[in-house]
Amino acid sequence: MTMGTIYDITETHEEPAPKPITDADVQGDERRWRRGYVPVAAGETTKADGTPDYGVFGPDTVVWEVFTHPAMVIFHHAAQKLAQDVYLPIQAAVRDYEPLNKKARAGVFTLFDAMERVTRGAGMHVPLWLGDTATAEHMASWLHKIHTPLKGDVIDSGRPELGGYDAVSTRETLWATYTEMHPMLCAYEAFAWNGWRAPKRLPAWKRDKFMDESANYAILHGADPDEVPHSMAELDALYAKYAEFFAHSETVQNQLDTGESILDVSARVGKKNWDKTQSKALKVIFVAILGMELPMLGALPRPYRLAHGLSPAKATWAAIVAKLFVPVAWFMQRPRFERKWIRTLWGPDGQRLIDSARKVRAEYLAAHPETLKSPQHA
Repeated sequence: MTMGTIYDITETHEEPAPKPITDADVQGDERRWRRGYVPVAAGETTKADGTPDYGVFGPDTVVWEVFTHPAMVIFHHAAQKLAQDVYLPIQAAVRDYEPLNKKARAGVFTLFDAMERVTRGAGMHVPLWLGDTATAEHMASWLHKIHTPLKGDVIDSGRPELGGYDAVSTRETLWATYTEMHPMLCAYEAFAWNGWRAPKRLPAWKRDKFMDESANYAILHGADPDEVPHSMAELDALYAKYAEFFAHSETVQNQLDTGESILDVSARVGKKNWDKTQSKALKVIFVAILGMELPMLGALPRPYRLAHGLSPAKATWAAIVAKLFVPVAWFMQRPRFERKWIRTLWGPDGQRLIDSARKVRAEYLAAHPETLKSPQHA
């Protein structure tokens, strides 16, 4: 199969017509997700002291309880996208540097490009969560390298007082981490079935433990160790401190040179380059993001919903939709559906890593049942 954008390049002065895509194109292979290093699963190597190397997290963490659950395969990318879409510096970097937007400006963007970007973004972080230390450090270093050039003097032309952005600054790496981690916790609490037990909010001690475990992950990406939160209360305080960067904006997507929204450009070019085989890509985009946007918004904290431009009434309705969606979430977490979407969203490496992590976690908990108890009852 041909990786990357599927175009039939010919000797012509006309723009090449998008080549029809196949099921194999949609499926992809490990090259879509892998970046110069074959990921090693957590626990497959040992540290200098001879103990298993579980990477950044490990089987005794709340993070693994959340990340190895079937709900995360289905919901995590929609959750992260919706959260990161309201942090204005991330939106600005996407507006200015995202390859999809460059293709839209060049007139060659297609829905297959969008689908490939969605799936690549969904699965590339799995080695960070479920790989050994060398795997996590390699991927963190690679992400830092590709994000280093992403900087600009203007976050939002409609609010110049916000200043500029730098993707590898301590502020941006802090929020790249917590707009990844926090929404995944929200998705788990809203939609993760455990057998026939309906989803529910984790106890306060587990929520705080999740945040404490996330601190080293944020530091690995470049966040200031003195600023990373170690509890939900500290995270709430950070949201308050940086509230101006989470406000709804009608202008942040406007290109700085033309003033036209890059979303409008992408929609126009995608429509121009549409053919019926693009429906294969649209199906993936719908399941991964579009079809879950409203219920996932409802699962996020109310300020996120308002930052997306929802009215107070619509923000309340989104929370109701999230509750109504819970039975659908149960169906989507059945093994047959989940296995398909692990392969589609996380790729072969991601499938291998989560299978290994689930096995390692089950064996660890069987040997250390006290891990599941609260600190007061351990």
